[in-house]
Amino acid sequence: MYRNKTKVIRIGDRVIGGGNPILIQSMTNTKTEDVVGTVSQIAKLTKAGCDIIRCAVPNMQAAKVLKEIKKQIDIPLVADIHFDYKLAVAAIENDADKIRINPGNIGGDEKLRPVIDAARERNIPIRVGVNSGSLEKDIIAKYGHVNAEGLVESALNNVKRIEDMGYDNLVISIKSSDVMMCIKAHELIAKKTHYPLHVGITESGTVNAGNIKSSLGLGIILYQGIGDTIRVSLTGDPIEEIKSAKIILRNLGYRTGGIDVVSCPTCGRTGIDLIRLAGEVEEMVEEFDLHIKVAVMGCVVNGPGEAKEADIAIAGGNGMGVLIKKGEIIRRLPEEELLEALRQELINWETY
Repeated sequence: MYRNKTKVIRIGDRVIGGGNPILIQSMTNTKTEDVVGTVSQIAKLTKAGCDIIRCAVPNMQAAKVLKEIKKQIDIPLVADIHFDYKLAVAAIENDADKIRINPGNIGGDEKLRPVIDAARERNIPIRVGVNSGSLEKDIIAKYGHVNAEGLVESALNNVKRIEDMGYDNLVISIKSSDVMMCIKAHELIAKKTHYPLHVGITESGTVNAGNIKSSLGLGIILYQGIGDTIRVSLTGDPIEEIKSAKIILRNLGYRTGGIDVVSCPTCGRTGIDLIRLAGEVEEMVEEFDLHIKVAVMGCVVNGPGEAKEADIAIAGGNGMGVLIKKGEIIRRLPEEELLEALRQELINWETY
Protein backbone atom coordinates (compact mmCIF):
# COMPACT_ATOMS: atom_id res chain seq x y z
CA MET A 1 0.00 0.00 0.00
CA TYR A 2 1.43 3.36 -1.06
CA ARG A 3 0.53 5.34 2.07
CA ASN A 4 2.37 2.88 4.31
CA LYS A 5 5.61 3.79 2.55
CA THR A 6 5.34 7.57 2.37
CA LYS A 7 7.63 9.84 4.36
CA VAL A 8 6.33 10.85 7.79
CA ILE A 9 5.80 14.61 7.96
CA ARG A 10 4.97 16.53 11.13
CA ILE A 11 2.51 19.44 10.89
CA GLY A 12 2.27 21.13 14.25
CA ASP A 13 1.30 18.39 16.67
CA ARG A 14 -0.06 16.09 13.95
CA VAL A 15 1.68 13.68 11.60
CA ILE A 16 0.82 12.37 8.14
CA GLY A 17 2.44 9.71 6.00
CA GLY A 18 4.00 6.39 6.88
CA GLY A 19 0.65 4.69 7.33
CA ASN A 20 -0.56 7.18 9.94
CA PRO A 21 -4.32 7.95 9.92
CA ILE A 22 -5.58 10.03 7.00
CA LEU A 23 -6.19 13.55 8.31
CA ILE A 24 -9.03 15.86 7.27
CA GLN A 25 -8.32 19.41 6.17
CA SER A 26 -10.45 22.40 5.30
CA MET A 27 -9.89 26.06 4.51
CA THR A 28 -11.42 29.12 6.14
CA ASN A 29 -13.49 31.42 3.93
CA THR A 30 -13.31 34.39 6.29
CA LYS A 31 -10.95 37.28 5.68
CA THR A 32 -7.83 36.06 7.47
CA GLU A 33 -7.21 39.60 8.73
CA ASP A 34 -10.48 39.28 10.68
CA VAL A 35 -8.90 37.43 13.59
CA VAL A 36 -12.11 37.10 15.61
CA GLY A 37 -14.14 35.77 12.69
CA THR A 38 -11.38 33.45 11.52
CA VAL A 39 -10.75 31.99 14.99
CA SER A 40 -14.49 31.50 15.46
CA GLN A 41 -14.79 29.59 12.21
CA ILE A 42 -11.76 27.44 13.00
CA ALA A 43 -13.27 26.56 16.40
CA LYS A 44 -16.46 25.37 14.69
CA LEU A 45 -14.48 23.36 12.14
CA THR A 46 -12.37 21.80 14.88
CA LYS A 47 -15.49 20.73 16.75
CA ALA A 48 -16.85 19.21 13.54
CA GLY A 49 -13.71 17.08 13.13
CA CYS A 50 -11.22 19.16 11.15
CA ASP A 51 -7.63 18.04 11.82
CA ILE A 52 -5.69 20.74 9.94
CA ILE A 53 -6.86 24.19 8.83
CA ARG A 54 -5.60 26.37 5.99
CA CYS A 55 -5.97 30.15 5.71
CA ALA A 56 -5.48 32.33 2.66
CA VAL A 57 -2.61 34.82 2.92
CA PRO A 58 -3.22 37.34 0.11
CA ASN A 59 -1.43 40.26 1.76
CA MET A 60 1.10 41.12 4.46
CA GLN A 61 -1.56 41.95 7.03
CA ALA A 62 -2.97 38.44 6.69
CA ALA A 63 0.52 36.98 7.14
CA LYS A 64 1.15 38.99 10.29
CA VAL A 65 -2.08 38.02 12.07
CA LEU A 66 -1.31 34.30 11.77
CA LYS A 67 0.66 34.52 15.01
CA GLU A 68 -2.42 35.77 16.87
CA ILE A 69 -4.73 33.22 15.23
CA LYS A 70 -2.33 30.42 16.09
CA LYS A 71 -2.49 31.29 19.81
CA GLN A 72 -6.25 30.81 19.86
CA ILE A 73 -6.73 27.53 17.98
CA ASP A 74 -6.09 23.86 18.75
CA ILE A 75 -5.19 22.44 15.34
CA PRO A 76 -2.25 23.05 12.98
CA LEU A 77 -2.41 26.18 10.83
CA VAL A 78 -1.39 26.16 7.17
CA ALA A 79 -0.74 29.37 5.23
CA ASP A 80 -1.87 29.39 1.61
CA ILE A 81 0.42 31.51 -0.56
CA HIS A 82 0.28 32.49 -4.22
CA PHE A 83 2.81 34.52 -6.25
CA ASP A 84 4.54 36.58 -3.54
CA TYR A 85 7.48 34.83 -1.88
CA LYS A 86 7.65 37.57 0.77
CA LEU A 87 4.23 36.49 2.05
CA ALA A 88 5.49 32.92 2.41
CA VAL A 89 8.49 34.07 4.43
CA ALA A 90 6.29 36.30 6.59
CA ALA A 91 3.81 33.46 7.21
CA ILE A 92 6.64 31.23 8.41
CA GLU A 93 7.96 33.99 10.67
CA ASN A 94 4.46 34.37 12.14
CA ASP A 95 4.24 30.76 13.27
CA ALA A 96 2.44 28.97 10.43
CA ASP A 97 2.81 25.21 10.97
CA LYS A 98 3.06 24.62 7.23
CA ILE A 99 2.88 26.64 4.04
CA ARG A 100 1.28 25.83 0.72
CA ILE A 101 2.98 27.24 -2.37
CA ASN A 102 3.12 26.58 -6.08
CA PRO A 103 6.84 27.09 -6.82
CA GLY A 104 5.89 27.66 -10.45
CA ASN A 105 4.13 30.94 -9.64
CA ILE A 106 6.43 32.02 -6.81
CA GLY A 107 9.17 32.85 -9.31
CA GLY A 108 12.76 31.86 -9.97
CA ASP A 109 15.25 30.34 -7.56
CA GLU A 110 16.20 33.77 -6.23
CA LYS A 111 12.64 34.09 -4.87
CA LEU A 112 12.13 30.45 -3.92
CA ARG A 113 15.38 30.14 -1.95
CA PRO A 114 14.41 32.62 0.83
CA VAL A 115 11.22 30.62 1.38
CA ILE A 116 13.16 27.36 1.66
CA ASP A 117 15.70 28.93 4.00
CA ALA A 118 12.92 30.24 6.28
CA ALA A 119 11.19 26.85 6.31
CA ARG A 120 14.48 25.07 7.05
CA GLU A 121 15.21 27.39 9.97
CA ARG A 122 11.96 26.39 11.67
CA ASN A 123 11.74 22.91 10.13
CA ILE A 124 8.19 23.39 8.90
CA PRO A 125 6.82 21.45 5.92
CA ILE A 126 6.04 22.91 2.53
CA ARG A 127 3.12 21.64 0.52
CA VAL A 128 4.02 21.79 -3.15
CA GLY A 129 0.65 22.41 -4.78
CA VAL A 130 0.01 22.08 -8.50
CA ASN A 131 -3.44 22.57 -10.04
CA SER A 132 -4.58 21.86 -13.57
CA GLY A 133 -5.55 25.52 -13.88
CA SER A 134 -2.04 26.77 -13.11
CA LEU A 135 0.12 24.39 -15.11
CA GLU A 136 3.28 25.93 -16.61
CA LYS A 137 3.06 27.01 -20.24
CA ASP A 138 6.01 24.87 -21.32
CA ILE A 139 4.40 21.71 -19.94
CA ILE A 140 1.10 22.51 -21.66
CA ALA A 141 3.04 23.09 -24.88
CA LYS A 142 4.86 19.77 -24.44
CA TYR A 143 1.66 17.72 -24.10
CA GLY A 144 -0.59 19.97 -26.17
CA HIS A 145 -3.14 20.27 -23.36
CA VAL A 146 -3.54 19.87 -19.62
CA ASN A 147 -3.32 16.22 -18.63
CA ALA A 148 -2.39 13.90 -15.77
CA GLU A 149 1.14 13.39 -17.05
CA GLY A 150 1.70 17.14 -17.11
CA LEU A 151 0.44 17.57 -13.56
CA VAL A 152 2.83 14.90 -12.32
CA GLU A 153 5.76 16.30 -14.26
CA SER A 154 5.13 19.81 -12.96
CA ALA A 155 4.89 18.63 -9.35
CA LEU A 156 8.04 16.53 -9.51
CA ASN A 157 9.99 19.28 -11.28
CA ASN A 158 9.07 21.71 -8.52
CA VAL A 159 9.90 19.18 -5.83
CA LYS A 160 13.33 18.69 -7.40
CA ARG A 161 13.93 22.44 -7.32
CA ILE A 162 13.40 22.38 -3.56
CA GLU A 163 15.41 19.19 -3.06
CA ASP A 164 18.29 20.76 -4.95
CA MET A 165 18.23 23.51 -2.32
CA GLY A 166 18.73 20.84 0.33
CA TYR A 167 15.19 20.57 1.73
CA ASP A 168 12.86 17.59 1.77
CA ASN A 169 10.24 18.34 4.44
CA LEU A 170 7.57 18.25 1.74
CA VAL A 171 3.99 17.27 0.97
CA ILE A 172 2.67 17.12 -2.61
CA SER A 173 -0.75 17.94 -3.99
CA ILE A 174 -1.83 17.62 -7.61
CA LYS A 175 -5.43 18.66 -8.09
CA SER A 176 -7.84 18.97 -10.96
CA SER A 177 -11.55 19.61 -11.28
CA ASP A 178 -11.56 16.77 -13.82
CA VAL A 179 -12.18 13.67 -11.70
CA MET A 180 -10.68 11.12 -14.07
CA MET A 181 -7.60 13.27 -14.72
CA CYS A 182 -7.12 13.64 -10.98
CA ILE A 183 -7.40 9.89 -10.41
CA LYS A 184 -4.88 9.10 -13.13
CA ALA A 185 -2.45 11.74 -11.90
CA HIS A 186 -2.46 10.25 -8.41
CA GLU A 187 -1.99 6.75 -9.75
CA LEU A 188 1.07 7.97 -11.68
CA ILE A 189 2.70 10.07 -8.97
CA ALA A 190 2.24 7.47 -6.22
CA LYS A 191 4.70 5.26 -8.10
CA LYS A 192 7.27 8.04 -8.44
CA THR A 193 7.56 9.70 -5.04
CA HIS A 194 7.86 8.87 -1.35
CA TYR A 195 6.38 12.17 -0.18
CA PRO A 196 2.91 12.12 1.41
CA LEU A 197 0.08 13.24 -0.84
CA HIS A 198 -2.67 15.74 -0.05
CA VAL A 199 -5.68 14.60 -2.09
CA GLY A 200 -8.72 16.50 -3.30
CA ILE A 201 -10.83 17.32 -6.32
CA THR A 202 -10.36 21.07 -6.70
CA GLU A 203 -13.20 23.39 -7.65
CA SER A 204 -15.56 20.44 -7.39
CA GLY A 205 -18.63 22.64 -7.17
CA THR A 206 -21.60 23.15 -4.88
CA VAL A 207 -22.39 20.95 -1.91
CA ASN A 208 -24.56 18.72 -4.11
CA ALA A 209 -22.40 18.30 -7.21
CA GLY A 210 -19.13 18.72 -5.31
CA ASN A 211 -19.94 15.91 -2.91
CA ILE A 212 -20.63 13.52 -5.77
CA LYS A 213 -17.43 14.40 -7.64
CA SER A 214 -15.33 14.35 -4.46
CA SER A 215 -16.77 11.05 -3.27
CA LEU A 216 -16.09 9.46 -6.63
CA GLY A 217 -12.57 10.82 -7.03
CA LEU A 218 -11.41 10.53 -3.44
CA GLY A 219 -13.02 7.13 -3.04
CA ILE A 220 -11.16 5.63 -5.99
CA ILE A 221 -7.84 7.26 -5.06
CA LEU A 222 -7.97 6.38 -1.37
CA TYR A 223 -9.14 2.82 -2.03
CA GLN A 224 -5.94 2.22 -3.96
CA GLY A 225 -3.90 3.12 -0.89
CA ILE A 226 -3.02 6.59 -2.16
CA GLY A 227 -3.38 9.72 -0.04
CA ASP A 228 -2.30 10.78 3.42
CA THR A 229 -4.52 13.81 4.02
CA ILE A 230 -7.64 15.05 2.22
CA ARG A 231 -9.84 18.02 1.62
CA VAL A 232 -13.33 17.90 0.14
CA SER A 233 -13.48 21.24 -1.69
CA LEU A 234 -17.03 22.58 -1.77
CA THR A 235 -18.64 25.89 -2.63
CA GLY A 236 -20.42 26.43 0.65
CA ASP A 237 -19.98 26.31 4.40
CA PRO A 238 -16.63 24.61 5.18
CA ILE A 239 -18.42 22.57 7.84
CA GLU A 240 -19.95 20.60 4.97
CA GLU A 241 -16.43 19.68 3.81
CA ILE A 242 -15.69 18.09 7.17
CA LYS A 243 -18.96 16.18 7.27
CA SER A 244 -18.36 14.80 3.79
CA ALA A 245 -14.73 13.88 4.44
CA LYS A 246 -15.69 11.95 7.57
CA ILE A 247 -18.36 10.02 5.71
CA ILE A 248 -15.97 9.16 2.88
CA LEU A 249 -13.26 7.93 5.25
CA ARG A 250 -15.69 6.02 7.44
CA ASN A 251 -17.25 4.18 4.53
CA LEU A 252 -13.83 3.24 3.18
CA GLY A 253 -12.90 1.84 6.58
CA TYR A 254 -10.17 4.42 7.20
CA ARG A 255 -11.82 6.10 10.17
CA THR A 256 -14.05 4.98 13.00
CA GLY A 257 -16.12 7.03 15.36
CA GLY A 258 -19.16 9.15 14.73
CA ILE A 259 -22.69 7.94 14.24
CA ASP A 260 -23.50 6.54 10.81
CA VAL A 261 -27.03 7.60 9.90
CA VAL A 262 -28.83 5.58 7.26
CA SER A 263 -32.34 6.20 5.99
CA CYS A 264 -34.59 4.52 3.48
CA PRO A 265 -35.56 6.14 0.20
CA THR A 266 -39.08 7.48 0.15
CA CYS A 267 -41.76 5.49 -1.64
CA GLY A 268 -45.53 5.23 -1.81
CA ARG A 269 -45.60 3.46 1.56
CA THR A 270 -43.91 6.34 3.36
CA GLY A 271 -46.31 7.64 5.99
CA ILE A 272 -44.08 10.21 7.69
CA ASP A 273 -42.15 13.33 6.70
CA LEU A 274 -39.03 11.20 6.33
CA ILE A 275 -36.91 13.83 4.60
CA ARG A 276 -37.38 16.26 7.47
CA LEU A 277 -36.94 13.60 10.15
CA ALA A 278 -33.77 12.15 8.63
CA GLY A 279 -32.28 15.64 8.41
CA GLU A 280 -33.13 16.35 12.03
CA VAL A 281 -31.58 13.06 13.13
CA GLU A 282 -28.44 13.69 11.11
CA GLU A 283 -28.03 17.08 12.78
CA MET A 284 -28.88 15.83 16.25
CA VAL A 285 -26.40 12.92 16.33
CA GLU A 286 -23.47 15.30 15.89
CA GLU A 287 -23.74 15.90 19.64
CA PHE A 288 -22.66 12.31 20.38
CA ASP A 289 -19.27 10.64 20.21
CA LEU A 290 -20.50 7.14 19.48
CA HIS A 291 -19.43 4.54 16.93
CA ILE A 292 -22.84 3.08 16.06
CA LYS A 293 -25.34 2.96 13.21
CA VAL A 294 -28.70 4.73 13.45
CA ALA A 295 -31.49 4.09 10.95
CA VAL A 296 -34.45 6.30 10.11
CA MET A 297 -37.21 4.40 8.34
CA GLY A 298 -40.34 5.65 6.64
CA CYS A 299 -42.97 3.09 7.61
CA VAL A 300 -43.74 0.84 10.56
CA VAL A 301 -44.47 -2.16 8.30
CA ASN A 302 -41.12 -2.72 6.58
CA GLY A 303 -39.05 -0.38 8.77
CA PRO A 304 -38.21 -2.80 11.60
CA GLY A 305 -37.05 -5.50 9.19
CA GLU A 306 -34.99 -3.13 7.08
CA ALA A 307 -33.35 -1.66 10.19
CA LYS A 308 -31.99 -4.95 11.54
CA GLU A 309 -28.36 -4.00 10.86
CA ALA A 310 -28.67 -0.74 12.79
CA ASP A 311 -27.88 -0.45 16.48
CA ILE A 312 -30.82 1.90 17.02
CA ALA A 313 -33.61 2.84 14.64
CA ILE A 314 -36.83 4.76 14.48
CA ALA A 315 -39.70 4.20 12.09
CA GLY A 316 -43.02 5.92 11.80
CA GLY A 317 -46.16 6.43 9.82
CA ASN A 318 -49.78 7.52 10.13
CA GLY A 319 -49.21 9.26 13.44
CA MET A 320 -47.46 6.40 15.23
CA GLY A 321 -43.82 5.36 15.52
CA VAL A 322 -41.55 2.69 16.95
CA LEU A 323 -38.12 2.73 18.56
CA ILE A 324 -36.02 -0.25 17.50
CA LYS A 325 -32.89 -1.62 19.16
CA LYS A 326 -30.79 -4.34 17.56
CA GLY A 327 -33.73 -5.23 15.31
CA GLU A 328 -36.28 -5.51 18.11
CA ILE A 329 -39.09 -3.03 18.76
CA ILE A 330 -38.65 -1.72 22.30
CA ARG A 331 -41.19 1.11 22.32
CA ARG A 332 -44.28 2.32 20.51
CA LEU A 333 -44.98 6.02 20.75
CA PRO A 334 -46.56 8.98 18.96
CA GLU A 335 -44.75 10.03 15.81
CA GLU A 336 -43.91 13.49 17.16
CA GLU A 337 -41.98 11.92 20.06
CA LEU A 338 -39.64 9.84 17.91
CA LEU A 339 -36.77 12.30 17.71
CA GLU A 340 -36.61 12.93 21.47
CA ALA A 341 -36.93 9.21 22.19
CA LEU A 342 -33.97 8.57 19.94
CA ARG A 343 -31.97 11.31 21.66
CA GLN A 344 -32.63 9.79 25.07
CA GLU A 345 -31.62 6.36 23.83
CA LEU A 346 -28.32 7.80 22.56
CA ILE A 347 -27.72 9.50 25.92
CA ASN A 348 -28.30 6.17 27.64
CA TRP A 349 -26.00 4.45 25.13
CA GLU A 350 -23.15 6.82 26.07
CA THR A 351 -23.39 5.66 29.70
CA TYR A 352 -23.36 1.92 28.91
